[in-house]
Amino acid sequence: MSGTGGRAAAVLKDPPGGRRAVAVWSIGVSVYFVAVIFRTSLGVAGLDAADRFHVNASALSTFSLLQLLVYAGMQIPVGLMVDRLGTKKVLTLGAVLFTAGQVGFALSPSYGMALAARALLGCGDAMTFISVLRLGNRWFPARRGPLVAQLAGLVGMAGNLVSTLVLAPVLHGLGWVPAFLGSAVAGLVVLVPLVLFLRDHPEGHEPAPVPRGAGGFVRRQIADSWREPGTKLGLWVHFTTQFPAMVFLLLWGMPFLVEAQGLSRTTAGGLLTLVVASNMGFGLVYGQVVGRRQSARIPLALGTVGITAALWGAVLVHPGDRAPMWLLVALCVVLGTCGPASMIGFDFARPANPAERQGTASGITNMGGFIASMTTLLAVGVLLDATGDNYRIAFSSVFVLEVLGVAQILRLRGRALARERERAERAAPVPERHALADGVPAPPSPAGV
Repeated sequence: MSGTGGRAAAVLKDPPGGRRAVAVWSIGVSVYFVAVIFRTSLGVAGLDAADRFHVNASALSTFSLLQLLVYAGMQIPVGLMVDRLGTKKVLTLGAVLFTAGQVGFALSPSYGMALAARALLGCGDAMTFISVLRLGNRWFPARRGPLVAQLAGLVGMAGNLVSTLVLAPVLHGLGWVPAFLGSAVAGLVVLVPLVLFLRDHPEGHEPAPVPRGAGGFVRRQIADSWREPGTKLGLWVHFTTQFPAMVFLLLWGMPFLVEAQGLSRTTAGGLLTLVVASNMGFGLVYGQVVGRRQSARIPLALGTVGITAALWGAVLVHPGDRAPMWLLVALCVVLGTCGPASMIGFDFARPANPAERQGTASGITNMGGFIASMTTLLAVGVLLDATGDNYRIAFSSVFVLEVLGVAQILRLRGRALARERERAERAAPVPERHALADGVPAPPSPAGV
């Protein structure tokens, strides 16, 4: 391990938490909330977008594919920006960009201009979640990290819920331009408290100063973060767990339920809402379990992948043209576990890296799920066009990525957990070392979320 005593001190110096931390964190997470509304707005408008821009399934998937390509490609640069510039500047730039992207998407007269608008939106969206994670790490004690991260994910899913419950009816009632242009106002609303009140960290808890020399800083941050097995394991956990629900909610869930399963848009929207509601409920459960028992991380992640694959398989191989409603409901409930399980990836990357490298490590981890989502979005669109809209074949691509991800998790878990135990035992006071090595948490910090 390359960590020094100074870095260990930076990791162990816990922020105070408390009400002020909640207030500041709430400002940041509200920006992420709006970003998710904009990101997932296409999920309820996929069929409308195909009609508006006169495109087929492959071209329709390009909207989400480009948005996720920009998002994934921006994760490491954003992590470096957050580590170097701080949360407030990056969040402010992100809010300006994703608001401009939503406005552009509302007013785009052509497919090409709409693609450019979604790329701009993806760029701004990419700056939000890593910033919110770092904000939580800088304002709350380390033991609250898993729960705070899950709460951030929960708020993001609430944004998805707004897309399903609010934007969809407005879109079908008032039309494309009023729905998307009206939603863009939310981006302006969250900018005001962000600019006026957000602070990067509490007084006395400043991160280590960033060395001069941008080129060396970039190379060092990326190399040091990637060298840690915990960062690699975090990326593959995120890769394997997140994408089934992301693909379903972001684009292909509505067409699958309406065209392949013969449901009405209202019923399909209700099932998409069920995925979001399940995600929010399981997010609280996963956060509490991981916060109290770190040894539960791998079983939770692999268990989520296993049950998701089982339910998807049951839906796709069910005899007849359509699966029964109870099976679709079960699938949507299980898809709700994918988001909370993906947050476990950050619980491997966080303890593996010092405070001044948290943004970069989180950016690397966050790339995983979006690379998987991007790959699957494209694969489903191409396979639908190639097979004459055979959703069974198209969605079978999910299993290929799950097998790849599970293999990588099993390969990396031993080294990552051994390094994590070694670091914890070296940093902890002697009476706590045996408890930490066994994954048993010490008494909780008095500072609450």
